[in-house]
This record gives sequence, C-alpha cells and structure tokens, in this order.
Amino acid sequence: MPTVRLRVSANEDQNRALMTALQSIEGIEHVEEVGDLMPHGDDDDSSSAGLPDDTSPGFHQLEIEASNEEGVRRVNALVERAADDLDGAIEIVDEF
Repeated sequence: MPTVRLRVSANEDQNRALMTALQSIEGIEHVEEVGDLMPHGDDDDSSSAGLPDDTSPGFHQLEIEASNEEGVRRVNALVERAADDLDGAIEIVDEF
C-alpha cells in the first residue's frame, strides 16, 4: 500500500482541516498524525521562553496510506493546493 508522508507547519485548526480534506479523497485508506505528539513547551523561567519558536504555528507529521498510485496523485494535488492556502508550509518526504 503506497504511503505519503508530510511535514506540515500549521496551527492545530489548519492541520485538522488538512487531515479532513485528505480523508475525503477517494482511494485514501488512512490518515494519521505520527511522530512526537507531545508538546514541548519550555518552562516559564526557561532562557528560551518567548522566543519565536515558542510562538510558531506548529509542526505536524502526517502519514497517509493510499489504496493505489491514483490516490497518491490525488494527495499530491491536494497538498499542492493546500500549501497555497496555509500560512505555513507542507513538505512531502520519504521518511521522518
């Protein structure tokens, strides 16, 4: 089963909307956020508290399983359109 892996820089709402759109594609078997799902907030007294990384939209890793190569092509087309709409970025990668 072909698998597409995405790195997404977006807030939670944008990521959820992207996942919903991916799940609605014909030929997609499974969409899942994978990787390190734990928040990594610094302590309030941390020397890095308040730096730009603390206020970034968020980083997500998505894994999409397609039933065939046509599903993969549809995912790629949707991701290309979605990247234009997001304030962040979407990267298709071979592995995390």
